[in-house]
Amino acid sequence: IDTISDPFIDPNYMIYDSTHSKFSSIVRKFVINGKPISIHGKLISIFQEQDPTNTKGSNANAEYVVESSGIFTTMEKSRAHLKVGSRRPSADIPMFVMAMNHEKYDNSLKIVSNASYTTNCLALAKVIHDNLGIVEGLVTTVYAITATQKTMNSPSGKVWCDSQEDAQNIIPASTGAIKAKFPKLNWKLTGMIFCVPAPKVSVMDLT
Repeated sequence: IDTISDPFIDPNYMIYDSTHSKFSSIVRKFVINGKPISIHGKLISIFQEQDPTNTKGSNANAEYVVESSGIFTTMEKSRAHLKVGSRRPSADIPMFVMAMNHEKYDNSLKIVSNASYTTNCLALAKVIHDNLGIVEGLVTTVYAITATQKTMNSPSGKVWCDSQEDAQNIIPASTGAIKAKFPKLNWKLTGMIFCVPAPKVSVMDLT
């Protein structure tokens, strides 16, 4: 890791986490705006920028950029990483998953995605279908609380159940992962999601 840029969290608080507690590694020289911090003796540049072009030159030697902010979800937005010297930023399109379509990966592609954990877990369904065949099935995913849920009852622009606060409710949702990523299994598998009041860990069941 050579560079970290998080536009939403003040770097002085990056070492603290409500769920995982304090980062245990030795951190020194904690300054921002491209100046390095030292973690176990390794210098890492820290930025608090939403626009990658403001970090120009800092990651010129980076072979990969891992996009984890949820902002750069299109090819057009992700190309901003290429402008600052990075060679392969990771975004949502095109998507490759081991055991599903990894053999179609082309090294000439500059922007790729490793998909969500839900889609990676569902790769097992494709393996079963290709080798044994699936007539019908049910995929149930249980999520821990996510950042987009409500902390108290309030209006939702999507569906009514999303208006319920997360700490006291099990909130159902739907997923388009099966239809979008597994066209051969469309109409064979039904997917359900439940968001539960837990701070971390999730589970998926394929029946």
